[in-house]
Amino acid sequence: MSTDDLRKLIRDVPDFPKAGILFRDITPLLSDPRGFAEVVDRLAEPFLGKVDAVLGIESRGFIIGAPVAYRLGVGLTIARKPGKLPFRTVDESYELEYGTASLQMHEDAIKHGTRILIVDDLLATGGTARAAIRLANRLGGEVVACAFAVELGALGGRRLVEPISCTALISYD
Repeated sequence: MSTDDLRKLIRDVPDFPKAGILFRDITPLLSDPRGFAEVVDRLAEPFLGKVDAVLGIESRGFIIGAPVAYRLGVGLTIARKPGKLPFRTVDESYELEYGTASLQMHEDAIKHGTRILIVDDLLATGGTARAAIRLANRLGGEVVACAFAVELGALGGRRLVEPISCTALISYD
């Protein structure tokens, strides 16, 4: 499938989660077997043999991150919203384009020196990705790169995660 074919599987939802936001909904892409497989394969391929774990960010990052980890033959660790993890956690707050939020990880989720690929559905302002990078680093991990299905380039999220390399399959400017 081409990038244009993948783009056609993403639905625009105006005024979600609040007025003025144009939400790029990937659920039609996830429900398309060829499209979903293409996203997983294209996100995983550049990192074969280069990472030890995938860090999926709640919640759509779990959906994409799990098969990417499987494809890479590595484990999956997760960053969740506060209060969702049962063990001792570390947390990091960040800014969204429409508010503030926090991520948490189990304090033992990453072993020192683990090479991490962060996976999420969308790169917007970069706050969520930067929070995940900070959490991984605090736990002793080495973030190799971030990989996203979609990037909203006009919001400048790449600037917040530099110098970490970012891959995005579909860009909207």
